Amino acid sequence: MRECNENWSVKTADSAIKANPDLSDKWSHEYGVFFKAILEVWKNTKDHKYFNYIVKNNKQNIDENGHIKGYDVEAYSLDNIVSGRILFDLYFETGDERFKKAAYILREQFKTHPRTREGGFWHKKAFPYQMWSDGLYMGAPFYAEFGKVFNDTEAFDDVIKQVLLLSAHAQDNDTGLVYHAWDEKKEQFWANPKTGCSSSFWSRPIGWYAMGLVDVLECIPNNHPEKEKVTTIYNRLLKGIVKFQDSKTGVWYQVIDHNNKEGNYLESSASAMFIYAIAKGIRKGYADVGLYDVINKAYEGYIKQFVETDEKKNIIIKGTCKTGGLGVTSNRDGSFEYYVSEPVISNDFKGIAAFILASIEMELLAQK
Repeated sequence: MRECNENWSVKTADSAIKANPDLSDKWSHEYGVFFKAILEVWKNTKDHKYFNYIVKNNKQNIDENGHIKGYDVEAYSLDNIVSGRILFDLYFETGDERFKKAAYILREQFKTHPRTREGGFWHKKAFPYQMWSDGLYMGAPFYAEFGKVFNDTEAFDDVIKQVLLLSAHAQDNDTGLVYHAWDEKKEQFWANPKTGCSSSFWSRPIGWYAMGLVDVLECIPNNHPEKEKVTTIYNRLLKGIVKFQDSKTGVWYQVIDHNNKEGNYLESSASAMFIYAIAKGIRKGYADVGLYDVINKAYEGYIKQFVETDEKKNIIIKGTCKTGGLGVTSNRDGSFEYYVSEPVISNDFKGIAAFILASIEMELLAQK
C-alpha cells in the first residue's frame, strides 16, 4: 500500500512537534493522547528524540514523590487518567521513581472514584451517575496496563466490569454501536427516559470506545475467564462501524449512521480511531483479517480527504470536530443537530494523535 510507504506517522509526528515544542503548561487529556501517540512513534522507530520530547514536557510537572502538577484527584475525572499512559515507559526507560509513584497515585483514584450501583465509574464527579463511552479510553487502558506492569490482578477484573457495564447499558443491540453516554438515574435532559442513553451515535466517542477496547484486550491475560466477552463486544462494535463506512470516500461521518443527512460531514478524528482500532485488532488477532480491505480503503480515503501539506512541508490534519459533550448547557442535548453544530478545526491534538496511531498500525500491518 503506497500510503503506508509514505511513513505518515513519522512525518506527522515531526510536524506536530515542530509546531508544539512546549506542552508543559497543563495536565490534559488532549496532551495525553498526543504524548501517547508520540511514544508509539518512539517505540516504532527507536529514535530517542521522540522519547526526549515526552520527558521534556512531563518531567518538570511531576515531583520526586510522584505528585502531578495540575492533577486534581477530587475532580474524579476519567479524563485526568489518560495522560498517565506514558508513565510506564518513562519509568522503565529512565529508572526515575517519580514516574512509578505518579502511576500509583493515578491508580489510587480508582479505589475511591464514584460509581454507579453496579460498579461502573462515573465519567467525572461533575457528571454524577453517568457512564460515558469515551471514558472507557480515558481510564481503562491505563488501568489495564497498570495491572499488567505491576501484577495488579484486581485491575483486570475492574476494567472488564467497566466494559461489560458500558456494553450492557450503552451498546445498541441492533447496530452494535455505542451511545455517547448512559445516565443510571435516567434524569438528565439528554437521556432517554426508558433507557437512560443519549440519543445519537456521535462517531468520536464510538472511536474512543473502540480504541479503548483493543488497548484493553492487549493487556488482559489470555487466561482471564472473561477476556472472550470483551473480544465479543469489540467485534460486535466493529460490525456496526464497518456497516456505516462511507462507500464513496472510505471514511466516516460525524454522526455515523446518518451519512446523507443535511449538515452531516466527514470527520477525521473518529475515522482515524476506527482505522486504528480495526488495524490493531487484525494485527493482534482479535479481529477478522478480512477487515483489512475496509481499513485499506479507509486509510487511502483518509489521506485524500483530510491530509494536506503546506509550502513549508508542515502536515495539516483537517476536519476534526473541536469538542462535544452532554449537559452543562441546554444545547448539549445529544441530538444530531447539536453534534453537527460544534466547530470543525485543523490540527487538533485529538485528530493528530489518532492519525499518528492509525498510521503506525497500518505501517505495522504492511510489514507483515
